[in-house]
Amino acid sequence: MELVDVSNVSAELFIIGVIFIMLIGSFLSLGVLRFFELKKRQGVIYMFLSALSFVSLIIVVNTWFS
Repeated sequence: MELVDVSNVSAELFIIGVIFIMLIGSFLSLGVLRFFELKKRQGVIYMFLSALSFVSLIIVVNTWFS
């Protein structure tokens, strides 16, 4: 078993990652819940917000932490 060295990860990158992962997960789970409740419009909106949060995470990490 190999361990991953995370000593080079800055606190800022960790906090940004946690915030965006919470956003993406929340929107994704709410979207799935709305689809099960047969509220398709709200489900699509939450899925779109989840995808938008993911794209924002990629842009932020590539811009400030590259």
